[in-house]
Amino acid sequence: MRSSRRLMLWFGFWACLVVLGLGLGLWQWERAADKRELLARYDAAPRLVAPESAPPDGARISVSGEFLAEETLFLDNRIHGERLGVAALTPLRGDDGRLWLVERGFQPTGPSRDTPRVSTPEGRVSVAGRWQVAGDSAPLFGPNREGKRLQHIALDAWEGLEGFAHAGWLHQEEGGGHLASWWQPNVLPPSRHLGYAAQWWGLALTALVVMIVGARRLSRDRSRHTPNDKETRP
Repeated sequence: MRSSRRLMLWFGFWACLVVLGLGLGLWQWERAADKRELLARYDAAPRLVAPESAPPDGARISVSGEFLAEETLFLDNRIHGERLGVAALTPLRGDDGRLWLVERGFQPTGPSRDTPRVSTPEGRVSVAGRWQVAGDSAPLFGPNREGKRLQHIALDAWEGLEGFAHAGWLHQEEGGGHLASWWQPNVLPPSRHLGYAAQWWGLALTALVVMIVGARRLSRDRSRHTPNDKETRP
């Protein structure tokens, strides 16, 4: 009875690892497909000039107007080229009067917690870059804004303004006031997810082999310790 219980526990434990490895590998495979679809959508994104309707995620947007330098805030704790810094966020009032939030690029600060400073051009400028639709962000454990620094981009951080043209922001790639570009539409490429999928499936295969080999040994041990008919006959 004890040997049967051990064999059942053995199968149950390693079968769970096999199922876990297969499931996580499939999840990473699907994530790779999602990333390929995202990159294809970005490649096919339209080029728009100060669109009236909400632009799609990844669209290439061009806007002309004047920066509101005094309204600049900074996205905290950015890393670019192994340097620590911030990303400058400056509202731009377009030629038609609407407001656009422009993420102008990376500004190195090092570990200093002093208020960052960035030069902003005066007068009319033309900017262009990728549009990112405002969406869900990572949970915060504390206030989003600390002085001029933000933990994540949120349009409601500019309470004194009448509102932005659309729910999103422009990651500037060229034009007046552009700093070093650091933002990318996705962190991990599809190939990385495929690599993770292969690792999880390799784990599942290893668990399957161990389960089978170990079960055979347990079965032999049980047979060795089970009395045969002659030994049990009175």
